[in-house]
Amino acid sequence: MTERRAGLTASQTAGPFFFGFVVNGHRADLAPAGIPGERIELVLSLLDADGTPVPDGLIEIWQANAGGRYRHPEDRRNIALDAGFEGFGRAATDRAGACRFATVRPGRVPWPEGGLQAAHINVSVFARGVLNRLATRLYFAADPALETDPVLRAVDPARRATLVAQSDGAGIWRLAIHLGGPRETVFFDI
Repeated sequence: MTERRAGLTASQTAGPFFFGFVVNGHRADLAPAGIPGERIELVLSLLDADGTPVPDGLIEIWQANAGGRYRHPEDRRNIALDAGFEGFGRAATDRAGACRFATVRPGRVPWPEGGLQAAHINVSVFARGVLNRLATRLYFAADPALETDPVLRAVDPARRATLVAQSDGAGIWRLAIHLGGPRETVFFDI
């Protein structure tokens, strides 16, 4: 009888090309010195349905600047863009299933049907066993605008906490992203 080793199998990986993509595309510092806004650090943890860290995932974030404007051709509002701030980041998870981003807290952006959305960061998750990206959001705890955010209001109140990052009080915001199980993060079909 041959001894079996625990580890990933070929069906649990995205292929050898995935790692080149991660290494070459690492962009975890979104806000170089001089970018206006409240500097924050995000620590995102990726966990499977059993709560086990996913050490080989990839997380992308996209956000507005501190003034609430996206660097995107469709955002034509008369709000200044910040030179050197694209609002896009990408990082691989480490052995503990976590990745970090240095950025600024985003401003509120309009909702297409009127009003403003709460400050948020768009999050995309790529992981073994996930054939298409998973889209979710990160909101900030204690933001009074959470009560009126149209996207958050569409989420079952019992599950909203899966989208709300908590602060340690020193500028670090933490959010655990669960791919399944009883604490599964809310993912959006976009």
